[in-house]
Amino acid sequence: MTGNTKQMPKDGAFLPRDRNWQPPALAPAYKSSILRSPQQALLSLDNTLSEITGPVFGHSLLGRLDGDLIHNFARAGEAAIGERIIVHGKVLDEAGRPVPSVLLEVWQANAGGRYRHRNERYQASLDPNFGGCGRCITDEAGRYRFLTVKPGPYPWPNGPNDWRPSHIHFSLFGTGFAQRLITQMYFEGDPLIWRCPIVRSIPDRRAIEQLIALLDMENTIPMDARAYEFDIVLRGRRSTMFENRLEGN
Repeated sequence: MTGNTKQMPKDGAFLPRDRNWQPPALAPAYKSSILRSPQQALLSLDNTLSEITGPVFGHSLLGRLDGDLIHNFARAGEAAIGERIIVHGKVLDEAGRPVPSVLLEVWQANAGGRYRHRNERYQASLDPNFGGCGRCITDEAGRYRFLTVKPGPYPWPNGPNDWRPSHIHFSLFGTGFAQRLITQMYFEGDPLIWRCPIVRSIPDRRAIEQLIALLDMENTIPMDARAYEFDIVLRGRRSTMFENRLEGN
């Protein structure tokens, strides 16, 4: 769930996931889903003991600049190029309660829309001071925060002229590394959101809106960085769309 709504269900019984809220596994306009989508009925499997108990992570694993993508890959005295932004929000359960000690890993393209990856084919320039990844941990109130530059959009070979909107990938870990959810965050006002075949595979506009971070001028750093707010909801009918757990989490 993003910062565009704060209405949450009251405490009570577990709220089952609304399957119509999630995109279908097979969305022909998103061409790679044709090969990825399952050919047989889904099976529901319980978590194994190793998935529940470990391996685990600790706060000591985080470095001083892990949550600062502007400087964590930069040479001394230099910084990443681009629009400097703060991304912040909360990780919440289905009843709106904060979830502390969640490890968030993020990765993204640079300000020109290019990833630092050996198989990258887009011809935009690489930024020598931007690595494109970072991580942080939610506090006792479920809050997280990191600094970065706003990623640029980029073309991709899904169709003759398809472009991905500016976005940041999020990976959330529970008490262990085997408990992982993955989603993407988009930016308020980006017209490419509504043209993207991946986004358009989500059947409910309200679910798409939960993936859009809102501009938050109250938390900017004057003369330095704008802020965007993006809350994430685990499980239930109002769950954030997690691309690696379309069947439920």
